[in-house]
Amino acid sequence: GGGARAGGPRGGFSARGADVKATLEIGLEDAISGTTRRIQFSDGRTLDVTIPKGAADGQVIRLRGQGAPGASGRSEAGDALITLKIAPHPVFQRDGADLTMDLPVSLPDAILGGKVPVRTPEGTVNMTIPPGSSSGKVLRLKGRGAFVGGKRGDLLARLMILLPDSPDEGLTKVAQAMRDKGAGRP
Repeated sequence: GGGARAGGPRGGFSARGADVKATLEIGLEDAISGTTRRIQFSDGRTLDVTIPKGAADGQVIRLRGQGAPGASGRSEAGDALITLKIAPHPVFQRDGADLTMDLPVSLPDAILGGKVPVRTPEGTVNMTIPPGSSSGKVLRLKGRGAFVGGKRGDLLARLMILLPDSPDEGLTKVAQAMRDKGAGRP
C-alpha cells in the first residue's frame, strides 16, 4: 500500500487573511476620466485606490494583499474588494453609455443660431446651435458620454429656450407681428 495521503493543508492556504469589502462613491467625471481616491477602512487603514478611465457603476476593483492579514506572519493577506458607485450628477442623466442634459439657450441664439458653451464631463466646449432651433430639440456631441463595456457614448443636449424676464419693446413688436401673420403656430 502506502498511497498518498489525501487532504491536509496545501501551502497554508487556509490561513490566508480575509477579503475586505468596501464601497467607494465617485463622481461621474472621475469615472469617465479616471482618478485616484483615498479610502478608509473600518480598522482605520487608508488606501489609495486607482479609478481606471471609463470605470463603470458597480465595477469591483481588487487590490491584492490589501485585505486582512493572514493568520500567521508568513501566510498571505486577503484582498481588498472596492465596489465603485457612481453618484447621481446634478447636470447629466445617464442613459446607458449616453448622457443627457438640458441646455439653456437664449431666444436670439435659438432663432439666429450661434455658438453656445456646453458643459461636458471633461470641461466646457462650444456647440453650434442651428438657426430656428426650438425647445426640446436634441443636439448630439459624439463621444462625450459615459462608458459602458469600454465603449464611449454620446452627450445629448436638449435645448431649453430661455425668454427674457422682461421682453423689450422690439421683441414684443416682433412677437405681435408673428402672431398677426399667424406664424409660429404649430
